[in-house]
Amino acid sequence: MQANPSDGAADTASPYFVRDGKSYVPTAIARGGWGPSLSGHVIGGLLGWAAERAVDDPQFHPARLTVDLPRPTVFQPIDVRTRVLQDRRRLRLVEAVLMQDGNTVAQASALFLKRGPQPDGTVWSMPVQMPALPRDSADAQSLFIRTYGWGSGVQNPDPDWTDDSGPKYTWLQETRPLLDTEPMTAFTRAAMAGDITASIANWGSKGLEFINVDYTLTLSRLPKGSEIGLASLTHYSDDGVATGSTVLVDRDGPIGNGVSIAIAQSGFRPSSGPTGD
Repeated sequence: MQANPSDGAADTASPYFVRDGKSYVPTAIARGGWGPSLSGHVIGGLLGWAAERAVDDPQFHPARLTVDLPRPTVFQPIDVRTRVLQDRRRLRLVEAVLMQDGNTVAQASALFLKRGPQPDGTVWSMPVQMPALPRDSADAQSLFIRTYGWGSGVQNPDPDWTDDSGPKYTWLQETRPLLDTEPMTAFTRAAMAGDITASIANWGSKGLEFINVDYTLTLSRLPKGSEIGLASLTHYSDDGVATGSTVLVDRDGPIGNGVSIAIAQSGFRPSSGPTGD
């Protein structure tokens, strides 16, 4: 079984992957903006989903996910392998690998920490002011994660937040299942959102001219609800190498950070609409 990336877009209930025996087959809507390959956010989502299943203990919180994207993931069946590297009283370290034709195409390291009492006292942190979430269903179209438009008013609902020379903000709401009809977990949502760090941190006056080769998501807690926001924090680049960072938030406030390393590349072609046509 093999997906055809040129197939017409399905309805919003269609998943990014379907099972085929022990393999996972990407559907046409999993295509990213860098050519006939999968989007980094669905790759990261599949890796995060696999790592979470390898632990499957609600007492352990997914505190960090690092995703390496060393080569394009093409529209062919994917094999997923996981291994618990460390299983300690307060820590579990998991490795997840995606393979095609016997080759590793993406991999992740996930760190799970055991929940416990919160210490007293306060610690300073930079405040984050996000644009408001859309108020009605028409505005909510801008929340669809496949509608690229960082800094252009598509992802930023408030036109006052669209200056390409300033910080970028976006609210995301993933409306499709990642795999078959399986409900999306909070950690899978966060894993998918973490990939967007590279897009909003590296978006400049001439669009997106850096492609990410990895990203790291850190979480102090899981997101509540279906919406996840990102606010760009930093971008530094020299000689074609960039590093960028973001704050991730939900409706109640900050939940963690994203960091991404990227390399200069032109040719980003965003989806023309929320259905990925």
